[in-house]
Amino acid sequence: MSSWTRWHAPDMARLWGFCWLLVGFWRASLACPASCKCSASRIWCNEPSPGIVAFPRLEPNSADSENISEIFIANQKRLEIINEDDVEAYVGLRNLTVVDSGLRFVAYKAFLKNNNLQHINLTRNKLTSLSRKHFRHLDLSELILVGNPFTCSCDIMWIKTLQETKPNPETQDLYCLNESSKNIPLANLQIPNCGLPSAHVAAPNLTVEEGKSVTLSCSVAGEPLPNIYWNVGNLVSKHMNETSHTQGSLRITNISSDDSGKQISCVAENLVGEDQDSVNLTVHFAPTITFLESPTSDHHWCIPFTVKGNPKPTLQWFYNGAILNESKYICTKIHVTNHTEYHGCLQLDNPTHMNNGDYTLMAKNEYGKDERQISAHFMGRPGIEDDTNPEYSDTIYEDWTVANDLGYTTNRSNDIPSTDVANKAGREHLSVYAVVVIASVVGFCLLVMLLLLKLARHSKFGMKGFVLFHKIPLDG
Repeated sequence: MSSWTRWHAPDMARLWGFCWLLVGFWRASLACPASCKCSASRIWCNEPSPGIVAFPRLEPNSADSENISEIFIANQKRLEIINEDDVEAYVGLRNLTVVDSGLRFVAYKAFLKNNNLQHINLTRNKLTSLSRKHFRHLDLSELILVGNPFTCSCDIMWIKTLQETKPNPETQDLYCLNESSKNIPLANLQIPNCGLPSAHVAAPNLTVEEGKSVTLSCSVAGEPLPNIYWNVGNLVSKHMNETSHTQGSLRITNISSDDSGKQISCVAENLVGEDQDSVNLTVHFAPTITFLESPTSDHHWCIPFTVKGNPKPTLQWFYNGAILNESKYICTKIHVTNHTEYHGCLQLDNPTHMNNGDYTLMAKNEYGKDERQISAHFMGRPGIEDDTNPEYSDTIYEDWTVANDLGYTTNRSNDIPSTDVANKAGREHLSVYAVVVIASVVGFCLLVMLLLLKLARHSKFGMKGFVLFHKIPLDG
Protein backbone atom coordinates (compact mmCIF):
# COMPACT_ATOMS: atom_id res chain seq x y z
CA MET A 1 0.00 0.00 0.00
CA SER A 2 2.81 2.42 0.92
CA SER A 3 4.59 1.59 -2.33
CA TRP A 4 1.47 2.46 -4.33
CA THR A 5 1.16 5.76 -2.47
CA ARG A 6 4.83 6.58 -3.00
CA TRP A 7 4.81 5.99 -6.73
CA HIS A 8 1.26 6.84 -7.75
CA ALA A 9 0.20 9.78 -5.57
CA PRO A 10 2.20 12.35 -7.65
CA ASP A 11 0.69 10.91 -10.83
CA MET A 12 -2.80 11.22 -9.34
CA ALA A 13 -2.15 14.85 -8.44
CA ARG A 14 -1.05 15.63 -12.00
CA LEU A 15 -4.09 13.79 -13.33
CA TRP A 16 -6.45 15.83 -11.15
CA GLY A 17 -4.73 19.04 -12.26
CA PHE A 18 -5.14 18.07 -15.90
CA CYS A 19 -8.80 17.27 -15.30
CA TRP A 20 -9.42 20.66 -13.73
CA LEU A 21 -7.68 22.31 -16.67
CA LEU A 22 -9.96 20.47 -19.07
CA VAL A 23 -12.98 21.53 -17.03
CA GLY A 24 -11.79 25.15 -17.21
CA PHE A 25 -11.45 24.99 -21.00
CA TRP A 26 -14.84 23.24 -21.23
CA ARG A 27 -16.52 25.98 -19.16
CA ALA A 28 -14.82 28.66 -21.24
CA SER A 29 -15.88 26.98 -24.48
CA LEU A 30 -19.50 26.81 -23.32
CA ALA A 31 -19.54 30.57 -22.59
CA CYS A 32 -17.48 31.57 -25.64
CA PRO A 33 -19.32 33.33 -28.49
CA ALA A 34 -19.67 31.57 -31.81
CA SER A 35 -16.84 32.06 -34.33
CA CYS A 36 -14.42 32.95 -31.48
CA LYS A 37 -11.99 31.12 -29.25
CA CYS A 38 -11.69 31.69 -25.54
CA SER A 39 -9.35 30.94 -22.68
CA ALA A 40 -9.53 31.95 -19.02
CA SER A 41 -8.11 35.43 -19.79
CA ARG A 42 -8.37 35.94 -23.58
CA ILE A 43 -10.94 36.11 -26.38
CA TRP A 44 -9.84 36.12 -30.01
CA CYS A 45 -12.03 36.26 -33.11
CA ASN A 46 -9.97 36.25 -36.32
CA GLU A 47 -11.73 33.85 -38.65
CA PRO A 48 -13.42 35.85 -41.43
CA SER A 49 -16.00 33.16 -42.15
CA PRO A 50 -18.61 32.98 -40.91
CA GLY A 51 -17.34 35.79 -38.66
CA ILE A 52 -19.19 37.88 -36.08
CA VAL A 53 -21.75 40.65 -36.56
CA ALA A 54 -21.66 41.98 -32.97
CA PHE A 55 -19.03 42.51 -30.32
CA PRO A 56 -18.29 39.15 -28.62
CA ARG A 57 -19.92 38.57 -25.26
CA LEU A 58 -19.72 35.66 -22.86
CA GLU A 59 -22.90 34.08 -21.57
CA PRO A 60 -24.99 36.42 -19.39
CA ASN A 61 -23.95 36.51 -15.71
CA SER A 62 -20.80 34.57 -16.50
CA ALA A 63 -18.17 34.91 -13.80
CA ASP A 64 -15.45 34.48 -16.43
CA SER A 65 -16.04 37.95 -17.94
CA GLU A 66 -14.18 39.82 -15.22
CA ASN A 67 -11.10 37.63 -15.76
CA ILE A 68 -10.73 38.55 -19.43
CA SER A 69 -7.73 40.86 -19.87
CA GLU A 70 -7.37 40.78 -23.69
CA ILE A 71 -9.80 40.81 -26.61
CA PHE A 72 -8.41 40.43 -30.14
CA ILE A 73 -10.68 40.90 -33.17
CA ALA A 74 -9.44 40.85 -36.77
CA ASN A 75 -10.88 40.44 -40.27
CA GLN A 76 -14.50 40.87 -39.13
CA LYS A 77 -16.04 42.92 -41.94
CA ARG A 78 -19.58 42.63 -40.56
CA LEU A 79 -18.67 44.06 -37.12
CA GLU A 80 -19.71 47.73 -37.38
CA ILE A 81 -20.71 48.93 -33.88
CA ILE A 82 -19.48 48.79 -30.30
CA ASN A 83 -22.46 49.65 -28.10
CA GLU A 84 -22.48 51.10 -24.58
CA ASP A 85 -23.05 47.75 -22.85
CA ASP A 86 -20.90 45.53 -25.09
CA VAL A 87 -17.66 45.90 -23.10
CA GLU A 88 -18.92 46.78 -19.60
CA ALA A 89 -18.74 43.20 -18.26
CA TYR A 90 -15.00 42.98 -19.01
CA VAL A 91 -13.91 45.06 -16.01
CA GLY A 92 -10.40 43.53 -16.05
CA LEU A 93 -9.81 44.27 -19.73
CA ARG A 94 -6.35 45.76 -20.42
CA ASN A 95 -5.79 45.25 -24.17
CA LEU A 96 -8.42 45.75 -26.89
CA THR A 97 -7.64 45.18 -30.56
CA VAL A 98 -10.10 45.60 -33.43
CA VAL A 99 -8.20 45.66 -36.75
CA ASP A 100 -9.02 45.18 -40.45
CA SER A 101 -12.72 45.12 -39.68
CA GLY A 102 -15.87 47.08 -40.54
CA LEU A 103 -16.07 49.15 -37.32
CA ARG A 104 -17.84 52.46 -38.04
CA PHE A 105 -19.18 53.65 -34.67
CA VAL A 106 -18.15 53.48 -31.00
CA ALA A 107 -20.66 54.66 -28.36
CA TYR A 108 -19.56 57.49 -26.06
CA LYS A 109 -19.87 55.36 -22.92
CA ALA A 110 -18.57 52.13 -24.41
CA PHE A 111 -15.48 52.05 -22.13
CA LEU A 112 -17.00 53.79 -19.12
CA LYS A 113 -16.50 50.77 -16.80
CA ASN A 114 -13.18 49.59 -18.23
CA ASN A 115 -10.83 51.64 -16.09
CA ASN A 116 -8.01 49.10 -16.52
CA LEU A 117 -7.74 49.63 -20.28
CA GLN A 118 -4.21 50.59 -21.29
CA HIS A 119 -3.84 49.62 -24.96
CA ILE A 120 -6.41 50.21 -27.72
CA ASN A 121 -5.69 49.40 -31.34
CA LEU A 122 -8.37 50.37 -33.92
CA THR A 123 -6.19 50.16 -37.04
CA ARG A 124 -7.72 49.98 -40.55
CA ASN A 125 -11.41 50.19 -39.77
CA LYS A 126 -14.18 52.42 -41.18
CA LEU A 127 -14.18 55.16 -38.54
CA THR A 128 -15.00 58.62 -39.93
CA SER A 129 -15.21 60.33 -36.54
CA LEU A 130 -14.23 59.55 -32.97
CA SER A 131 -14.86 61.59 -29.82
CA ARG A 132 -12.35 62.18 -27.05
CA LYS A 133 -15.18 61.45 -24.59
CA HIS A 134 -14.55 57.76 -25.21
CA PHE A 135 -11.12 57.91 -23.63
CA ARG A 136 -10.84 60.96 -21.34
CA HIS A 137 -11.31 58.91 -18.14
CA LEU A 138 -8.72 56.29 -19.17
CA ASP A 139 -5.00 56.31 -18.49
CA LEU A 140 -4.01 54.93 -21.88
CA SER A 141 -0.45 54.04 -22.77
CA GLU A 142 -1.30 53.43 -26.41
CA LEU A 143 -4.06 54.48 -28.82
CA ILE A 144 -3.52 53.44 -32.45
CA LEU A 145 -5.90 54.86 -35.08
CA VAL A 146 -3.96 54.44 -38.32
CA GLY A 147 -5.82 53.62 -41.55
CA ASN A 148 -9.27 55.05 -40.74
CA PRO A 149 -11.06 57.37 -43.22
CA PHE A 150 -11.59 60.25 -40.80
CA THR A 151 -13.50 63.29 -42.04
CA CYS A 152 -11.60 66.57 -41.68
CA SER A 153 -13.60 68.43 -39.03
CA CYS A 154 -13.33 69.87 -35.56
CA ASP A 155 -14.49 66.51 -34.16
CA ILE A 156 -11.07 64.93 -34.74
CA MET A 157 -8.85 67.90 -33.83
CA TRP A 158 -8.39 66.35 -30.38
CA ILE A 159 -6.41 63.52 -32.04
CA LYS A 160 -3.99 66.04 -33.52
CA THR A 161 -3.71 67.82 -30.15
CA LEU A 162 -3.13 64.50 -28.39
CA GLN A 163 -0.29 63.63 -30.74
CA GLU A 164 1.31 67.04 -30.24
CA THR A 165 1.09 67.03 -26.45
CA LYS A 166 2.18 63.45 -25.72
CA PRO A 167 5.50 63.34 -23.81
CA ASN A 168 6.89 60.67 -26.16
CA PRO A 169 4.90 60.93 -29.37
CA GLU A 170 4.77 57.81 -31.51
CA THR A 171 4.78 58.20 -35.27
CA GLN A 172 1.32 57.58 -36.69
CA ASP A 173 0.57 58.57 -40.27
CA LEU A 174 -2.91 59.88 -39.65
CA TYR A 175 -4.96 61.44 -42.43
CA CYS A 176 -8.42 62.84 -42.94
CA LEU A 177 -10.57 63.39 -46.03
CA ASN A 178 -11.55 66.96 -46.87
CA GLU A 179 -14.62 68.05 -48.84
CA SER A 180 -12.83 67.15 -52.07
CA SER A 181 -12.10 63.62 -50.76
CA LYS A 182 -8.42 64.47 -50.66
CA ASN A 183 -6.20 62.99 -47.95
CA ILE A 184 -4.87 65.69 -45.64
CA PRO A 185 -2.17 64.83 -43.09
CA LEU A 186 -3.68 65.37 -39.67
CA ALA A 187 -0.54 67.17 -38.55
CA ASN A 188 -1.29 69.91 -41.13
CA LEU A 189 -5.01 70.19 -40.41
CA GLN A 190 -6.29 73.70 -39.68
CA ILE A 191 -9.94 74.25 -38.77
CA PRO A 192 -11.23 77.83 -38.19
CA ASN A 193 -12.81 78.50 -34.77
CA CYS A 194 -11.67 75.16 -33.47
CA GLY A 195 -9.22 75.21 -30.58
CA LEU A 196 -8.57 74.32 -27.00
CA PRO A 197 -10.66 76.17 -24.39
CA SER A 198 -9.34 78.09 -21.37
CA ALA A 199 -10.48 78.34 -17.75
CA HIS A 200 -9.56 80.87 -15.06
CA VAL A 201 -10.42 80.95 -11.35
CA ALA A 202 -10.28 84.36 -9.71
CA ALA A 203 -8.44 83.30 -6.52
CA PRO A 204 -5.81 80.54 -6.78
CA ASN A 205 -5.49 80.36 -2.97
CA LEU A 206 -8.42 80.70 -0.60
CA THR A 207 -8.28 80.89 3.21
CA VAL A 208 -11.51 80.73 5.19
CA GLU A 209 -12.53 80.08 8.80
CA GLU A 210 -14.32 76.86 9.71
CA GLY A 211 -18.11 77.18 9.54
CA LYS A 212 -18.05 80.13 7.14
CA SER A 213 -19.26 80.16 3.52
CA VAL A 214 -17.52 81.17 0.30
CA THR A 215 -18.29 81.49 -3.43
CA LEU A 216 -15.74 80.62 -6.14
CA SER A 217 -15.97 82.17 -9.60
CA CYS A 218 -14.61 80.82 -12.88
CA SER A 219 -14.56 82.32 -16.38
CA VAL A 220 -14.04 80.23 -19.54
CA ALA A 221 -13.45 80.93 -23.22
CA GLY A 222 -13.03 78.96 -26.44
CA GLU A 223 -14.52 77.92 -29.78
CA PRO A 224 -16.46 75.73 -29.96
CA LEU A 225 -18.02 77.16 -26.79
CA PRO A 226 -16.88 74.97 -23.87
CA ASN A 227 -18.95 73.38 -21.17
CA ILE A 228 -18.12 74.26 -17.55
CA TYR A 229 -18.05 71.89 -14.60
CA TRP A 230 -16.39 71.78 -11.17
CA ASN A 231 -14.16 68.98 -10.00
CA VAL A 232 -14.55 69.03 -6.20
CA GLY A 233 -13.04 65.60 -5.48
CA ASN A 234 -14.11 64.31 -2.06
CA LEU A 235 -15.20 67.68 -0.67
CA VAL A 236 -17.03 67.20 2.64
CA SER A 237 -18.64 70.64 2.92
CA LYS A 238 -22.02 71.32 1.33
CA HIS A 239 -21.73 72.86 -2.12
CA MET A 240 -23.72 73.70 -5.21
CA ASN A 241 -22.76 75.20 -8.56
CA GLU A 242 -24.35 77.54 -11.09
CA THR A 243 -23.07 77.92 -14.65
CA SER A 244 -23.81 80.07 -17.67
CA HIS A 245 -22.20 80.12 -21.12
CA THR A 246 -18.90 81.65 -20.04
CA GLN A 247 -19.15 81.91 -16.24
CA GLY A 248 -19.38 79.40 -13.46
CA SER A 249 -19.73 79.72 -9.70
CA LEU A 250 -19.43 77.26 -6.82
CA ARG A 251 -21.04 78.05 -3.45
CA ILE A 252 -19.53 76.22 -0.44
CA THR A 253 -21.39 76.56 2.87
CA ASN A 254 -20.55 75.63 6.48
CA ILE A 255 -16.98 74.79 5.51
CA SER A 256 -15.52 71.82 7.36
CA SER A 257 -12.00 71.63 8.75
CA ASP A 258 -11.69 68.26 6.98
CA ASP A 259 -11.57 70.15 3.66
CA SER A 260 -8.42 72.09 4.51
CA GLY A 261 -5.71 71.44 1.93
CA LYS A 262 -8.06 70.16 -0.75
CA GLN A 263 -7.98 71.32 -4.35
CA ILE A 264 -11.05 72.43 -6.28
CA SER A 265 -10.88 72.75 -10.08
CA CYS A 266 -12.93 74.57 -12.68
CA VAL A 267 -12.90 72.63 -15.97
CA ALA A 268 -13.71 73.96 -19.45
CA GLU A 269 -14.26 71.26 -22.09
CA ASN A 270 -15.10 71.25 -25.79
CA LEU A 271 -14.56 68.93 -28.77
CA VAL A 272 -10.87 69.67 -29.02
CA GLY A 273 -9.94 69.16 -25.39
CA GLU A 274 -10.12 70.68 -21.96
CA ASP A 275 -8.45 73.18 -19.68
CA GLN A 276 -8.72 73.65 -15.94
CA ASP A 277 -7.75 76.08 -13.24
CA SER A 278 -7.60 75.16 -9.57
CA VAL A 279 -7.89 76.76 -6.16
CA ASN A 280 -6.25 75.48 -2.97
CA LEU A 281 -8.58 75.65 0.01
CA THR A 282 -7.13 76.43 3.45
CA VAL A 283 -9.44 76.22 6.47
CA HIS A 284 -8.50 77.81 9.81
CA PHE A 285 -9.93 76.24 12.95
CA ALA A 286 -9.37 75.87 16.70
CA PRO A 287 -7.17 72.99 17.95
CA THR A 288 -8.58 69.66 19.03
CA ILE A 289 -6.68 66.98 20.95
CA THR A 290 -8.06 63.83 19.33
CA PHE A 291 -5.78 61.32 21.07
CA LEU A 292 -3.89 61.20 24.37
CA GLU A 293 -2.82 57.97 26.09
CA SER A 294 -0.88 56.81 29.14
CA PRO A 295 2.89 56.52 28.66
CA THR A 296 4.44 53.60 26.82
CA SER A 297 8.01 52.40 27.12
CA ASP A 298 10.20 51.94 24.07
CA HIS A 299 13.68 53.42 23.65
CA HIS A 300 12.32 56.27 25.78
CA TRP A 301 9.12 56.68 27.72
CA CYS A 302 6.49 58.38 25.56
CA ILE A 303 3.09 59.94 26.27
CA PRO A 304 1.52 59.75 22.76
CA PHE A 305 -0.88 62.37 21.41
CA THR A 306 -2.58 63.62 18.24
CA VAL A 307 -3.57 67.25 17.77
CA LYS A 308 -5.51 68.89 14.92
CA GLY A 309 -5.49 72.62 14.30
CA ASN A 310 -4.79 75.33 11.75
CA PRO A 311 -2.76 77.50 12.04
CA LYS A 312 -0.34 75.13 13.74
CA PRO A 313 -1.15 75.17 17.47
CA THR A 314 1.40 75.75 20.22
CA LEU A 315 1.67 72.93 22.75
CA GLN A 316 2.13 73.34 26.51
CA TRP A 317 2.45 70.55 29.10
CA PHE A 318 1.51 70.77 32.79
CA TYR A 319 2.56 68.43 35.59
CA ASN A 320 0.13 68.21 38.51
CA GLY A 321 -1.24 71.61 37.53
CA ALA A 322 2.14 73.39 37.26
CA ILE A 323 3.86 74.36 34.01
CA LEU A 324 6.27 71.64 32.86
CA ASN A 325 9.72 72.93 31.97
CA GLU A 326 11.00 70.98 28.98
CA SER A 327 14.64 70.07 28.39
CA LYS A 328 16.56 67.50 26.39
CA TYR A 329 15.49 64.89 28.97
CA ILE A 330 11.76 65.77 28.95
CA CYS A 331 10.56 67.29 25.69
CA THR A 332 7.81 67.27 23.04
CA LYS A 333 8.55 65.39 19.84
CA ILE A 334 6.42 65.64 16.65
CA HIS A 335 6.90 62.46 14.61
CA VAL A 336 4.31 62.76 11.80
CA THR A 337 2.62 65.83 10.32
CA ASN A 338 -0.37 65.45 8.00
CA HIS A 339 -1.28 68.98 6.86
CA THR A 340 -3.34 70.05 9.92
CA GLU A 341 -2.80 66.94 12.07
CA TYR A 342 0.23 66.37 14.29
CA HIS A 343 1.23 63.03 15.82
CA GLY A 344 3.88 62.99 18.52
CA CYS A 345 4.65 62.34 22.16
CA LEU A 346 6.04 63.83 25.33
CA GLN A 347 9.36 61.99 25.57
CA LEU A 348 10.86 61.24 28.98
CA ASP A 349 14.39 59.90 29.40
CA ASN A 350 14.66 57.45 32.34
CA PRO A 351 11.83 58.84 34.50
CA THR A 352 11.66 57.82 38.19
CA HIS A 353 8.92 57.72 40.83
CA MET A 354 9.31 61.48 41.14
CA ASN A 355 7.86 61.81 37.62
CA ASN A 356 4.63 60.00 38.48
CA GLY A 357 1.52 62.16 38.43
CA ASP A 358 -1.02 63.92 36.21
CA TYR A 359 0.10 65.30 32.86
CA THR A 360 -2.07 67.82 30.99
CA LEU A 361 -1.60 68.82 27.35
CA MET A 362 -2.88 72.19 26.16
CA ALA A 363 -3.07 73.04 22.43
CA LYS A 364 -3.74 76.65 21.51
CA ASN A 365 -3.93 78.95 18.47
CA GLU A 366 -5.66 82.23 17.68
CA TYR A 367 -9.03 80.49 17.15
CA GLY A 368 -9.21 78.67 20.49
CA LYS A 369 -7.68 75.98 22.64
CA ASP A 370 -8.22 72.44 23.91
CA GLU A 371 -6.71 70.42 26.75
CA ARG A 372 -6.72 66.83 27.98
CA GLN A 373 -5.17 65.07 30.97
CA ILE A 374 -3.83 61.59 31.73
CA SER A 375 -2.26 59.98 34.81
CA ALA A 376 1.23 58.52 34.44
CA HIS A 377 2.96 56.00 36.71
CA PHE A 378 6.54 55.09 35.81
CA MET A 379 7.75 53.26 38.96
CA GLY A 380 7.05 52.91 42.67
CA ARG A 381 8.92 54.77 45.39
CA PRO A 382 11.99 52.89 46.73
CA GLY A 383 11.21 50.67 49.72
CA ILE A 384 7.45 50.56 49.06
CA GLU A 385 6.12 47.31 47.62
CA ASP A 386 2.70 48.59 46.52
CA ASP A 387 2.98 52.10 45.15
CA THR A 388 0.63 52.05 42.18
CA ASN A 389 -1.01 55.31 43.18
CA PRO A 390 1.51 57.18 45.38
CA GLU A 391 0.70 60.33 47.27
CA TYR A 392 3.44 62.91 47.43
CA SER A 393 4.21 65.26 50.30
CA ASP A 394 4.40 68.97 49.67
CA THR A 395 8.14 68.85 50.28
CA ILE A 396 8.74 66.35 47.46
CA TYR A 397 6.42 68.21 45.09
CA GLU A 398 8.08 71.55 45.76
CA ASP A 399 11.53 70.03 45.29
CA TRP A 400 10.40 68.55 41.92
CA THR A 401 9.09 71.89 40.64
CA VAL A 402 12.10 74.08 41.40
CA ALA A 403 13.29 75.85 38.24
CA ASN A 404 16.51 74.48 36.76
CA ASP A 405 19.31 76.12 34.83
CA LEU A 406 19.96 73.30 32.33
CA GLY A 407 20.69 74.33 28.76
CA TYR A 408 18.51 73.37 25.78
CA THR A 409 15.14 74.35 27.17
CA THR A 410 12.28 74.25 24.71
CA ASN A 411 10.06 76.46 26.88
CA ARG A 412 11.86 78.76 29.31
CA SER A 413 8.60 79.91 30.89
CA ASN A 414 8.11 76.46 32.46
CA ASP A 415 9.14 75.74 36.06
CA ILE A 416 9.56 71.97 36.48
CA PRO A 417 13.04 70.38 36.24
CA SER A 418 13.68 67.15 34.43
CA THR A 419 14.81 63.86 36.01
CA ASP A 420 18.53 64.70 35.86
CA VAL A 421 18.05 67.59 38.33
CA ALA A 422 16.83 65.21 41.05
CA ASN A 423 19.74 62.85 40.34
CA LYS A 424 22.23 65.74 40.47
CA ALA A 425 20.81 66.96 43.81
CA GLY A 426 21.14 63.44 45.26
CA ARG A 427 24.77 63.20 44.20
CA GLU A 428 25.53 66.60 45.75
CA HIS A 429 23.93 65.55 49.09
CA LEU A 430 25.99 62.34 49.18
CA SER A 431 29.19 64.32 48.56
CA VAL A 432 28.44 66.67 51.46
CA TYR A 433 27.74 63.76 53.81
CA ALA A 434 31.03 62.09 52.86
CA VAL A 435 33.05 65.28 53.50
CA VAL A 436 31.41 65.78 56.91
CA VAL A 437 32.11 62.19 57.99
CA ILE A 438 35.77 62.34 56.92
CA ALA A 439 36.27 65.69 58.68
CA SER A 440 34.73 64.29 61.88
CA VAL A 441 37.04 61.26 61.90
CA VAL A 442 40.15 63.39 61.30
CA GLY A 443 39.15 65.82 64.08
CA PHE A 444 38.56 63.00 66.53
CA CYS A 445 42.00 61.47 65.83
CA LEU A 446 43.73 64.83 66.35
CA LEU A 447 41.93 65.31 69.67
CA VAL A 448 43.06 61.90 70.95
CA MET A 449 46.69 62.61 70.01
CA LEU A 450 46.64 65.96 71.82
CA LEU A 451 45.29 64.34 74.98
CA LEU A 452 48.02 61.68 74.95
CA LEU A 453 50.78 64.29 74.59
CA LYS A 454 49.39 66.36 77.45
CA LEU A 455 49.25 63.38 79.78
CA ALA A 456 52.84 62.47 78.97
CA ARG A 457 54.20 65.94 79.85
CA HIS A 458 52.53 66.07 83.27
CA SER A 459 53.24 62.57 84.65
CA LYS A 460 54.25 62.07 88.40
CA PHE A 461 57.87 61.09 87.49
CA GLY A 462 58.46 64.50 86.02
CA MET A 463 59.54 62.97 82.79
CA LYS A 464 59.35 65.26 79.79
CA GLY A 465 59.23 62.42 77.43
CA PHE A 466 59.65 58.75 76.94
CA VAL A 467 63.09 57.17 77.97
CA LEU A 468 64.34 55.10 75.13
CA PHE A 469 67.83 54.20 76.48
CA HIS A 470 69.28 53.88 80.08
CA LYS A 471 73.01 54.71 80.59
CA ILE A 472 75.03 52.05 82.63
CA PRO A 473 78.45 53.07 84.17
CA LEU A 474 81.43 51.17 82.73
CA ASP A 475 83.31 50.91 86.00
CA GLY A 476 80.95 48.67 87.60
